[in-house]
Amino acid sequence: MGRILFGGTAALLICIFLSPKFIEFLRKREFGQHIREDGPEGHHLKAGTPTMGGVIVFLAVSIPFLILTDFEWRSMGVFGAALACALLGFADDYTKLVKRRSLGLRARTKLLVTIAISLGLWFIAQHEAHLQPNLWLRFVDYHIELGPLYPVLIYLVVAGTTSAVNLTDGLDGLAAGCAAIVLLAYVGITFITGEGDADLAMLAGVLVGACIGFLWFNAFPATIFMGDTGSLGLGGAIAGLAVMTKTELLLVLLGGIFVIEALSVVIQVISFQTTRRRVFLMAPIHHHFELKAWSETKIILRFWIVASICGAIGFTIYRQSRGI
Repeated sequence: MGRILFGGTAALLICIFLSPKFIEFLRKREFGQHIREDGPEGHHLKAGTPTMGGVIVFLAVSIPFLILTDFEWRSMGVFGAALACALLGFADDYTKLVKRRSLGLRARTKLLVTIAISLGLWFIAQHEAHLQPNLWLRFVDYHIELGPLYPVLIYLVVAGTTSAVNLTDGLDGLAAGCAAIVLLAYVGITFITGEGDADLAMLAGVLVGACIGFLWFNAFPATIFMGDTGSLGLGGAIAGLAVMTKTELLLVLLGGIFVIEALSVVIQVISFQTTRRRVFLMAPIHHHFELKAWSETKIILRFWIVASICGAIGFTIYRQSRGI
């Protein structure tokens, strides 16, 4: 427990003390957020707000983790996947800033890199951490053997989670707060399983600390955005933790708010393409509530509450599945 608290506190303090200088650096170089023209009208006021805050988040994660880690394969696999996703996000953010538009890397490039990250995570999970290639249905305590389809499952978890967290990152502090809640659930999940998961618990704690530290500046009204660097990196970390703890299916509940955000986009696209009608005023769903005249802080707080409920239920199911 001491390492978890120390690592999390260190990450939080690094974020708080380094962010002001980093924000000033970004402002001087005019590395500001570009806002979609079809987005909510209120968001145009946020144009030019410094972005790429995920750089500070993962600097704050990396320093205490690399000092405190026992270099256990599972924790290194999660850290590697998160860092690789953050680097992909950084390339995307940098491309947007250089081209001065809201579109970054090509979809094909993102797809190929995500596949490579997923294959790396699969290799560590199965060949170094010696995890079984199956899907654990914790609701009924049943395993589905996947065999050669196991890498496909890992790709779906990585691609789905990174995309969902990225879609959630549309309001000040929404993605960082929800990610902190999900990661806190994973601190509990990895802590209660015993010494074998101590390194994973410490990594999850460091990630929570970094998210909370970043929220100091990212909460409404935000003075910095995490950008794709942060959202893809945090998505990669959550996906990696799901793979290494065999909670790939349970992640649907643990990260319920991310699932809701992603599903709202899928429903909107399918509905518009088939009927030319929109189910929501705008997707992802947090924009729908904005256009319903909900204040940004009300949306954020209520989404945090939903995320907390989902995380608590998911953690309880995990405990029961292990007979704890």
